[in-house]
Amino acid sequence: MVRRPVAWVAAIVLFVEAVGIALLNWFLGIVVDRQDMSLAGLDPDTMAVSSKVAGLLFGLYFAVCGLAALLVALRDRPPAGFGRILLISAAVVHALLGAFAVGLVGWAAFAFMMVVLGLILLILMAYDRLPDPVDAVPGSGGGGGGEGDGGGAPVTAPPAPSAT
Repeated sequence: MVRRPVAWVAAIVLFVEAVGIALLNWFLGIVVDRQDMSLAGLDPDTMAVSSKVAGLLFGLYFAVCGLAALLVALRDRPPAGFGRILLISAAVVHALLGAFAVGLVGWAAFAFMMVVLGLILLILMAYDRLPDPVDAVPGSGGGGGGEGDGGGAPVTAPPAPSAT
């Protein structure tokens, strides 16, 4: 199956991206601090510190998303609860970052963001629905057990019209 290797690759990419985004924001904070730049009268020291803190928080967010993908790879089960929410939010963040990156950075950054978005979506979609144990064994009394019938009650045909 492809599910597990995709989850491993996505976890590694998210961890690398977490480190990269933290280092990039740290570097930007150092640049602002050394050049004593100001934006609309804001204090340069405050801007430098906030850039460093934002980079660490954003890097931590991507690291936690990478941990969710790593747990999916280790367990070979779909993400549930908070992990699923994290991966969905990471997909939205990468879609938005890709849209901004194409105008600000270029097509290479857009392509990278779309690859990461695709990996996250593959994790979410490959584990979308596993078959129920009742559906897996034919004739186990599941009442047909199709995916769309609600799972429990037997499906009956409507009564035939009487010929009078």
